[in-house]
Amino acid sequence: MTNENTFYSTIPVAVWGTGNMGRASIRAVTAHPSLTLAAVIVSDEAKEGRDAGELADLGRSTGVLATRDVDAALATLGGGGAVAYMASGELRPEEACADFARVLAAGAVVVTPSVYALYDHRSAPVELREPLEKACAEGASALFVSGIDPGWGNDLLPALVSGLASEIEQVRCQEIFDYSTYDAEDSVRYIVGMGQPMDYEPMMVAPGIPSMVWGGQVRLIARALGVEVDEIREAVERRALDATVTTALGDFEAGTQGALRFEVQGIVGGEARIVIEHVTRITGACAQDWPMPPDGGDGAHRVIIEGRPRIEINVEATDEGGNRAAGGNATAANRLVNAIPWLREATPGLYDGLDVPLVPSTYLSGREG
Repeated sequence: MTNENTFYSTIPVAVWGTGNMGRASIRAVTAHPSLTLAAVIVSDEAKEGRDAGELADLGRSTGVLATRDVDAALATLGGGGAVAYMASGELRPEEACADFARVLAAGAVVVTPSVYALYDHRSAPVELREPLEKACAEGASALFVSGIDPGWGNDLLPALVSGLASEIEQVRCQEIFDYSTYDAEDSVRYIVGMGQPMDYEPMMVAPGIPSMVWGGQVRLIARALGVEVDEIREAVERRALDATVTTALGDFEAGTQGALRFEVQGIVGGEARIVIEHVTRITGACAQDWPMPPDGGDGAHRVIIEGRPRIEINVEATDEGGNRAAGGNATAANRLVNAIPWLREATPGLYDGLDVPLVPSTYLSGREG
């Protein structure tokens, strides 16, 4: 940790969590010329006292040591600054929101991917939204919740691409990924269901869950396009492995789930006009008739505008040694971290992916030498 009395000419930022998103956030903060890494909060005792540069594989020391003392870490922000909250909130949304409220009321901006219901805060439950609005007002702060998918891959990007069309019949957003190298084994096996018997119901596609997670993104696209969604529907398909495969996560047996495909459909005028689709595999050999990344690689995010003209945009990002899952995480973290200077100047309140502009990068101009 840095000294709490340090004077900052830039915005001090605490990164809360050092998993997939936390590592990327540390790299983003330390690279941004308008931000200063003030603290890193961890829950793992083995990480306490380690330099942030080591935890994020920066290749250099930062002088900021990870701590489990949340109060001391937040004190480094001096009643302002920002927190990049990268601790998981999938299974602990109430606890995560309590953390948000605490930080917001203390005067710090919060950026996070951790609570799906807040991606479209206008449709979030009142009991979830109102305490956070109150905390923003109390601390004169702002909250921005976003990611990649859900996140910029199905709010900002399709809205931007739609502006290149004259007629639109359908907007389709796809995430197509091979999860064999995704560094989150419990999520891959139990939430996505890879390697589970075909009668196992993965949490990700349990009835109502896709709409809860991605329905807000459908509504955001509809808002951008100026249309009303009549209803949201779900469609799910699963495929079994023909043969046992071994990945960095271990063995996945023949006959168990090897691929999962689902759609969250925004129905407008009786037709699926806005579609968010996921195609997920544990090996590229499974379900090869389903959509694949354009180069046959491990993953891509795609936006397709069916209309005149037909437009297709593919985004492929790599990080941490060419890993596309890590590349996707990095884009989500960068979208959030890069928004901090704008949010510090914004009116206090809750913001979504259409509210917060995509600010051109200042990283190149901020480089020295």
